[in-house]
Amino acid sequence: MKTSPQEDAPPHSSSPGTAARALAPDLARGVMLLAIAVAHAPLFVVSVDRGSAAANEITGFLHLLFVHNHARPMFAFLFGYAMVQLLDRQTRRGSDWVAIRKLQRRRGWWLVAIGFVHMALLVPIDILAVYGMAAVLLAGMLRAKDSALLWTAGVSLLPATLTAGLGMWIAMSQGVSTYTQGSIAADERGFVEMFAARLGGWPFELGIGVISVVPAVLLGMWAARRRILDEPARNRDLLVRTAVITTVLSVAGAVPAALIQAGVWARPSAAALWAAALAQPLTGYLGGIGMAAIIGLVAIVAVRRRKFLTTAVEALGQRSMSLYLFQSMAFIAVFHPYGLGLQDRLGLAGAVGVAAVTWLASLGIAEVMRRAGHRGPAEILLRRLAYRQQKRSA
Repeated sequence: MKTSPQEDAPPHSSSPGTAARALAPDLARGVMLLAIAVAHAPLFVVSVDRGSAAANEITGFLHLLFVHNHARPMFAFLFGYAMVQLLDRQTRRGSDWVAIRKLQRRRGWWLVAIGFVHMALLVPIDILAVYGMAAVLLAGMLRAKDSALLWTAGVSLLPATLTAGLGMWIAMSQGVSTYTQGSIAADERGFVEMFAARLGGWPFELGIGVISVVPAVLLGMWAARRRILDEPARNRDLLVRTAVITTVLSVAGAVPAALIQAGVWARPSAAALWAAALAQPLTGYLGGIGMAAIIGLVAIVAVRRRKFLTTAVEALGQRSMSLYLFQSMAFIAVFHPYGLGLQDRLGLAGAVGVAAVTWLASLGIAEVMRRAGHRGPAEILLRRLAYRQQKRSA
């Protein structure tokens, strides 16, 4: 049995006569966009030292503790979770495994294509292609045993940690911040030269990105099989333990790198520098998943007393791809020379402020879309592209 894109659309939580859509995954995706904005905005400035030194130092310390190498694992976890949700919906509608696997991979390839355009025309940092390629490569794992998921996640955590840790080590060994090391502030190059440079580095960055997300995607699949975020009240004890343990370990693992970057730990040994560089991304994986667990706990209360903020964040999570692309456009408009040109005026604290304002704006846009009954344009495009072949064969 084949289904149309409309039939596969998950019911909106407020749709009459349909089963309610789980709140926690959408809340987590909405909050995730804030984490992504705060992680990416500092990369757009020329120097993170502009503005108040005290504000920048405090922001930098907290950024390493709660954001850097945390946002991407959280997104990856939720992406793997969504892959299982799609599998379950298609299975209930009678689609066979081969058709579902093809759909997952087709959606993945289209995400790669959309991510490529995003990288080429807007900003050189992109996560859509990374998750699209992860879907293509990991779709077959949707039918793997739980033990295979967990073992593969554990083994893949080693290269993921090494690649992220190497980037941190390079920055800290040179005495610069990780934000300065990874800066994508605009330069004087023309569009053609800029495109050529991005195109040359894109395959390498895509490969590194995929390596970094595999562990969390697989853990998201494992969690979705148990409906941990779909039924947070039933899984309350597990969510509490996960939130506490992962948050404590994440903060503890990030403190050494934060102290080195802040200059408090001025002359670490070579071994200590490597240990700090590896510990921060390793425990950051735990912190990102812990964020999802915390939001699952919040959802237990929020689902009983829906407030404006809950509904708006939920709407944002349901349109996360569209509003992620909006972030890129907003950052270009604020930071780049052909926009407001603030890339040389704002430091780390200022960039994080821009990220927060951008997230609030996206929250308002999502709420307007929700009230008008519109899905995000990027979500509509992906559905039409991914389901076109399936619809033709129906």
